[in-house]
Amino acid sequence: MNGADIVFKRKIYDDLLKWKNESNGTSALMIEGARRIGKSTIVEEFAKNEYSSYLLLDFNNIDEITRTIFDNGIGNDIDSFFSKLQLSENVTLHIRKSVIIFDEVQSYPKARQMIKYLVKDGRYDYIETGSLISLKKNIEMITLPSEEETIRMHPMDFEEFLWALGDETTIPFIRKAFEKREPVSDPIHRKIMKRYREYMAVGGMPQVVSQYVRTKDFNTIDREKKLIWTLYNNDVEKIPQPNDTKVSAILKTVPFLLGKKNKKFSPNAVKKDSRMDDFDNPLEWLDQSHIINICKNVTDPSPIMELDVDAHSIKCYILDTGLLVFKATEGNKTDLNELYKSFIFGKLSVNEGMFFENMVAQELTASGHELRMHLFTIPESTKNYEIDFLLKKGKKIIPVEVKSGKSSTHASLDHFMSKYKGRYDECFVIHTKDLRKDGKVTYIPIYMTMFL
Repeated sequence: MNGADIVFKRKIYDDLLKWKNESNGTSALMIEGARRIGKSTIVEEFAKNEYSSYLLLDFNNIDEITRTIFDNGIGNDIDSFFSKLQLSENVTLHIRKSVIIFDEVQSYPKARQMIKYLVKDGRYDYIETGSLISLKKNIEMITLPSEEETIRMHPMDFEEFLWALGDETTIPFIRKAFEKREPVSDPIHRKIMKRYREYMAVGGMPQVVSQYVRTKDFNTIDREKKLIWTLYNNDVEKIPQPNDTKVSAILKTVPFLLGKKNKKFSPNAVKKDSRMDDFDNPLEWLDQSHIINICKNVTDPSPIMELDVDAHSIKCYILDTGLLVFKATEGNKTDLNELYKSFIFGKLSVNEGMFFENMVAQELTASGHELRMHLFTIPESTKNYEIDFLLKKGKKIIPVEVKSGKSSTHASLDHFMSKYKGRYDECFVIHTKDLRKDGKVTYIPIYMTMFL
């Protein structure tokens, strides 16, 4: 089987099925996310399996006849619109048994605006996919349809990566261990950690995983990563001046900042004598495109922390840790297979903290968490303390620290627990060792992050 033919099992498939059964034609579904995370592939696979027929319209590459049909609009004759569309695409649609896919709909906003009338007509289902869909330049001339539900898609998580490798037993096993707060045992832990490092090195971009499944050759997967990164850079070049240069500069700076002890975004690191306000629009572009995941500081940690977010105190993480590994090793003349193997076995002389923290941010984002951190001081000290991530759980908050090294101390977490008594039930330290508990602090291996 050619790598391009592999269709991986993805969790979002169940979300699509739930929407189809519950909506029953009363809403369209928008799948949004970064480029090259597998939106179009999984939606087409869903259409093949769950409908009698489907019509896929790629608005990045639509033919002139079909575009003319949309340019002319529905008018007062929706029957004629559908007849022309079926003839143009050579597809027969069946009432309540077919789906029409608007792929990369951000390239043709008018089609998105038509969703309101198409859903009201009710004869077919509609799924849209898009990137940068909420940017003003894509929607300023249209009325967004209220009949549209939205799901955000992410790169493949650790479980989906294991599925791609034919492993469906590991995650249920470690989920039980997490729920019981029990260690998995040293031999099993070492085996899973090696696999997790492999996941970090490869990443979760489907075309990269596809090449890895086929070849296990890191030189090959690095070329795939380069293609994706080039695609993102090409997207940046399409941004109106002067923000394109700022976005490009931020992308180049993020790996550098993640390698520093203080990983906070610094305007001066991007451009000397600049201010945070200078980068509001470029950061918004990167955030909306989902190329980066932004973690914002919360000044007063609580279950309603969104009221106390300091948007000018942030960290930026790359959407996929495999792409971060590519950027960190880019230009290295060493044989990539040896370089990556050293990383997988933990023998690479490199600051691993940047990769582990990026990986935790990636997993938390995929689990639906808004990324929040907390920077604070205590009266008896002038030192600054930081909680890497803050999660919400009912009426409580969950502080999370990430440790990539051997140290088991957590001064920031200790001071946090003392300062904010009563606001948390359990605290977590994510590290490279097996699970253990120490009072209200639970140490979990990084591969359990998805269960938080």
